Amino acid sequence: MGSESYAELHCHSQFSFLDGASTPEALAAEAMRLELSALALTDHNGFYGVVRFAEAARAVGLPTIFGAELTLGRTAPPVADPDPGSAAGESHLIILARNPRGYALLARALSEAQLRGEKGAPRASLAELCALGGTAAPAVDRNHWLVLTGCRKGAVASALEHYGPAAAADQLALLVNVFGRDNLAVELWDHGHPLDSVRNDALMQIALRGDVDLVATTNAHYATPAERPLATALAAVRSRRSLDEIDGWLPAAAGAHLRSGFEQARRFARYPGVVERAGELGQACAFDLKLVAPNLPPFPCPDGLNEMGYLRRLTERGAERRYGPRHRERVAGAWAQIDHELSIIEQLGFPGYFLIVHDLVDFCRRNDIYCQGRGSAANSAVCFALGVTKADAIELGLLFERFLSPERDGPPDIDIDIESGRREEVIQYVYQRHGRHYAAQVANVITYRPRSAVRDMASALGYAPGQADAWAKNVDRWGSLIAQLEDNANTVAPEPDSDAIPQVVVELAAQIEHAPRHLGIHSGGMVLCDRPIIEVCPVEWARRENRSVLQWDKDDCAAAGLVKFDLLGLGMLTALHNTVDSITEAYGFAIDIAEVPQDDAVYDMLCVADSVGVFQVESRAQMATLPRLKPRKFYDLVVEVALIRPGPIQGNSVHPYIRRRNGLEKITYLHPLLEPSLAKTLGIPLFQEQLMQMAIDVAGFSPGEADQLRQAMGSKRSSERMERLRGRLFEGMAERGITGDIAEQIFDKLAAFANFGFPESHSVSFAYLVYSSSYLKRYFPAAFCAGLLNAQPMGFYSPHTLVADARRHGVVVRTPDLTASGVGATLEWVEGRAAATADVPFPIDAFPVGGADVPQPAVRLGLASVRSVGDELAERIVAEREAKGPYVSMTDLAQRVDIDRTALEAMATAGVFSNCTDRSGANLDRRRALWVAGAVAETSADRLPGIVTGTDAPSLPGLSDRELAGADLWATGVSPDGHPTLFEREHLASLGILTAAELRTAPTDTRVLVG
Repeated sequence: MGSESYAELHCHSQFSFLDGASTPEALAAEAMRLELSALALTDHNGFYGVVRFAEAARAVGLPTIFGAELTLGRTAPPVADPDPGSAAGESHLIILARNPRGYALLARALSEAQLRGEKGAPRASLAELCALGGTAAPAVDRNHWLVLTGCRKGAVASALEHYGPAAAADQLALLVNVFGRDNLAVELWDHGHPLDSVRNDALMQIALRGDVDLVATTNAHYATPAERPLATALAAVRSRRSLDEIDGWLPAAAGAHLRSGFEQARRFARYPGVVERAGELGQACAFDLKLVAPNLPPFPCPDGLNEMGYLRRLTERGAERRYGPRHRERVAGAWAQIDHELSIIEQLGFPGYFLIVHDLVDFCRRNDIYCQGRGSAANSAVCFALGVTKADAIELGLLFERFLSPERDGPPDIDIDIESGRREEVIQYVYQRHGRHYAAQVANVITYRPRSAVRDMASALGYAPGQADAWAKNVDRWGSLIAQLEDNANTVAPEPDSDAIPQVVVELAAQIEHAPRHLGIHSGGMVLCDRPIIEVCPVEWARRENRSVLQWDKDDCAAAGLVKFDLLGLGMLTALHNTVDSITEAYGFAIDIAEVPQDDAVYDMLCVADSVGVFQVESRAQMATLPRLKPRKFYDLVVEVALIRPGPIQGNSVHPYIRRRNGLEKITYLHPLLEPSLAKTLGIPLFQEQLMQMAIDVAGFSPGEADQLRQAMGSKRSSERMERLRGRLFEGMAERGITGDIAEQIFDKLAAFANFGFPESHSVSFAYLVYSSSYLKRYFPAAFCAGLLNAQPMGFYSPHTLVADARRHGVVVRTPDLTASGVGATLEWVEGRAAATADVPFPIDAFPVGGADVPQPAVRLGLASVRSVGDELAERIVAEREAKGPYVSMTDLAQRVDIDRTALEAMATAGVFSNCTDRSGANLDRRRALWVAGAVAETSADRLPGIVTGTDAPSLPGLSDRELAGADLWATGVSPDGHPTLFEREHLASLGILTAAELRTAPTDTRVLVG
């Protein structure tokens, strides 16, 4: 299309966050259509989009240049302004990396600017850039950048506009001193504005006098002119104003789009050589992002061992504990499998990965933090030997190649579940152990969804906030906006005065669906590098204190070759730890949940769906399945976890499995060779590992090939690879005598199953927690209830439901008390005295089994459970009580702890002061406590004694049982003595309204009311 060799050196994508309208993929495609020799991506203050850009450009054969537009002089987050960086004292500067070293230096410069400022306000300066990659840098770090003077907010153009040519020349001279004449170019651009030529003429003269290169750019903010309306709408969103309000800021024409070399040569004909020079510099700066891919940091090993030697030592030590010595192994084939896995790990070069994961788990163990490796790592005997996972992959027959094989791309994937309350300790350990410059958390790019897209575009077009919200609520939160509106044609306004969404709003909103809005933080992904990570991907502050986050998401990290570790918070591990601590305190018996024995009484409980609070099987769907499945052993729980998932439900696996489980359907196989892989699930495929084993058994696939088949079948983007593997599969089946319809049926079953199969390794890891939580619920319901309450919010049920379930199991639950309560729920054997190991009335010295009747303490609700109190105030109240003795009255509390009226009144409503007295010695029941709470709140330590009146309550009637239940629910969300509806039961029954329990005996096919 263009006869001129031209490279675009200044281009913004959607990753300039509301200052670019096109995706990196669209920019790369348009650049190829225009026959550009290279394209630079120069988003604001970051490399947010470079991975997607690099992948898209690589796919179409476009040379890539990596750069950024830095904001200099910023001291605070940007104001709501359509023109980024327009605050006083700020200027823009384009820096392009000439090579991988220049990329690393620029990434470091961006990181240091981000970390030097607060979130959203990177602080870069010419002095710092000069020392890092400019004329003051070490010789080895000079001449790796190409610097452009930038847009109208660049220092040179801005000085020219506001102060004239002399000031602009001074700014150019300053840049020459900072970066060197050979690393600098004056940028000309033409968006069709009447004054563009005047400005460019002046800039050319300044460049010629300063003997500095001149280049032409399009200063592109979108790929094609058609995207100009979206770009202006995004400018309105960025400024938090309407398009009408910012009309004066907006360019008159759609000029900020990519152009061909031919068109640029025509536009800049009066400036000889500027287009060709852009092409020359662009080609000189182009390189592939693969050149910056890092490795893991080296792991320090003792005794002169290398990483593989140290991993082998740790694994063999663990294997001896798990399986016995080599010559007397307790599990047949265990050591052979260990050796096989270690050889694969060594072959692929991943010993350091396993050592890092082992180190994280060992840190948790040393610091009494509950954790558990899960995911496909549960398929590994090495992970089991190292203590990373709880699943014995050999005994369970799990395929290692689902986790790691020579045929797989990339490193293994080990997720570590950590008790949610202490995950931050592990994250900070990673920073401390490896250094903040070598470790960072992975970003989560927050993108536009249908609702947010409609809301923002409606606001940009000037519609009132209430109207924009109303339209946003008319569409679903997820899914495609266009698909939703096609399903409901009345949602789009046919006429301007309609109440439905205007067509122009819909069109703009559809264009920004899935466009990046801002950065969040991934739920647990962390990346480690062997070099400063800030030289691979810029790092910036996250919203949470002491957290730094990469500018890339997990997919970007994987594509760029960074290794991610997932440190995931799991509320159930917190609840289990709380429960075990309570058991130790109450009974003097330390439970190791990894050693909990298998027990029929636990399975009896699950068979009747008594699973409120139990991990993974407490949902209504799981509760409905438990009595039909009738679990009697551990592997039944593995199946139970996997059954109630979208995949098996959609794949019609649930009912056939249960029918076979109960002998209502014969167990059959399409071919006898399928029996080894499907026997443990009664001929019904449930797990991804079974797909792999089926391919091994019927077609002779190697385990690595079988994993490739699993990946290909589960991917929508691997049709070519799938066709190759399909041919290999049919060839292998034919060699084993499987042809015709049977072969086709097996393939169809594999293909359908690939889309819904659940990883068996995940299910096994979860099943351990299912059983552990079930055991604790069965034998220690009081401690289990307290553990769940102290881990809130988590799970399916509210604290009230958890307490009601505990009461059904005979547990006494007591209201919060000023003297007896801790911060959270605690256990107590007698009124007002917490359980203590030194004085336990019912010591236990072994795991109870066989349905043993274990005496249960009462659960005392904590002060933090009271509305308006919370953890921080509750901790201060308890700390003061422990330091200086019990509180003798409400007034005593108000004078010793800074507490407001709202909290005092909520505590009074909850009955916290029921064991206190007022000045007359009268018991302070709830009504009397409420009467005086407002006055007592004014008697703080800084007030003179005796000046507040009303701190003594008159004689008042106590609350009725109905009022007490209502007060408990209002104040704590929990009614220990029953729900208020109990007091209406007689009236409800007279109206024919049934309880949930009475539904069992209600006649079939009759309509009833339940309440």
